[in-house]
Amino acid sequence: MKLELSKSALAAAALGMAMMSSTAYALPAEGTWMSADGGTKVRIAECGGNRLCGRVVWLNVPNDPATGKPKTDKRNPDEAKRSRPLIGLTVVNGLQPSGQGKWSGQIYNADDGKTYQGNVTVVSNDAMRVEGCVLGFLCKGQTWKRAD
Repeated sequence: MKLELSKSALAAAALGMAMMSSTAYALPAEGTWMSADGGTKVRIAECGGNRLCGRVVWLNVPNDPATGKPKTDKRNPDEAKRSRPLIGLTVVNGLQPSGQGKWSGQIYNADDGKTYQGNVTVVSNDAMRVEGCVLGFLCKGQTWKRAD
């Protein structure tokens, strides 16, 4: 009888933990997201140490109209990085949990070649608010839609 009670207690505890876990992660950030303008898809995935990172996996216009070649990180302030392709580029880096459905880390904007402190907040199963901030409080953002 004692062994059965222990198994029951263990099963109840496991079920409770699973329910709490599913509530805490009801709105996952992992997946593929489409930028607000529909021009870019970024895949967000775990990248170690309970952190999330995101890489460009698709561009609506993958080739530079001026050259006909794949778009590159041409606005990067580091001249050595300007020839790297945008597809495959990490643009969301080291996001750590900072609240329910919210992560904070760095966001790279290839449009201006700058990296910003940023926040990602999953607002629904199909929408995520992405913000980049300067000086820690001046933030600009957009809402991305789930693409997968």
